[in-house]
Amino acid sequence: MANNAVKSNYSKKGIILAALLAAACLSIIFSVSTGAAAISLTDIGKYLFQGYSGPMKDVIWNIRLPRTLVAALVGINLALSGALLQGVMRNPLADPHIIGVSSGAGLFGIIILIIFPHLPELLIPAAFLGASGAAAVIYLLAWRGGIQPVRIILAGVAVSAFLGSGISALLTFYSDRVNGALVFLVGGLSTKSWPQLETILPYTLVGTLLALIASNHMNIMLLGDAKAKGVGMRVEAARLIMTAVATLLAASAVSVAGLLGFVGLIVPHTARLLVGSDYRFLLPASALLGAAVVTFCDTLARVMFAPIELPVGVIMGALGAPFFLYLLRRAAQ
Repeated sequence: MANNAVKSNYSKKGIILAALLAAACLSIIFSVSTGAAAISLTDIGKYLFQGYSGPMKDVIWNIRLPRTLVAALVGINLALSGALLQGVMRNPLADPHIIGVSSGAGLFGIIILIIFPHLPELLIPAAFLGASGAAAVIYLLAWRGGIQPVRIILAGVAVSAFLGSGISALLTFYSDRVNGALVFLVGGLSTKSWPQLETILPYTLVGTLLALIASNHMNIMLLGDAKAKGVGMRVEAARLIMTAVATLLAASAVSVAGLLGFVGLIVPHTARLLVGSDYRFLLPASALLGAAVVTFCDTLARVMFAPIELPVGVIMGALGAPFFLYLLRRAAQ
């Protein structure tokens, strides 16, 4: 009887994952086909797979398709990063943007963009260094015989504010170079193409693989430090490794899309409502939902006020802020 219930539960979660995969695929198709010139699915297939040539082929192949794929990978990275941080810190309100990890990546990214614009290859290493430093500082500030959710949030907000002041100072001192950094600060995918896809893809593959491998360890960590140590787990080492993986994923996304907020908060929490807290299902669900959400929001940002294009961060902020307030109200009850 119990085995049948478990199998039924797994089957239900498998169906949900399949539905999320379909949603991600549909969002990608919608993004590629929608724009100033609508392109039918038949024409997309002809241009991509049957060797047809024409003006629309360049639009699909060099503009819409790579940008859509970059959006999907950014969504995957931020969603997985948020899911890992929420588990490591045992706080459903944690995400790379809110607790300051993205701000660390953003500060170092702004330094490269404004002071060293001739060294774009340093953007991802610098973003990772900034995110890692922010994560380490937050971790140290919040630690007092263990990790407490309230201390994590407070330390993250404080560190984020401090790093934000550093970004503001840089923009003030180098006001003549601000234009190149504005989209980075809000979070945008305009002009993203194959080079950005090649940049983020290895980090997505490595980070996703490491996160999925560690899913069972994440489940053990949810039991609490005492029980995790009781089954022989080296909790602090596991927490450090998972924080590093989350930081790598967030830093790579920030280096490509800028300070895109709330993805790491909204997506894992929504995925948790759909498939539960088992990280064997939560991580793939978060990745698929993240790809769908960011791709769809980027499409809206392109077409809502055409020919004016909004940064996708504006759309995500409009959706994420009310959702964050909803989570806060739930947490206070």
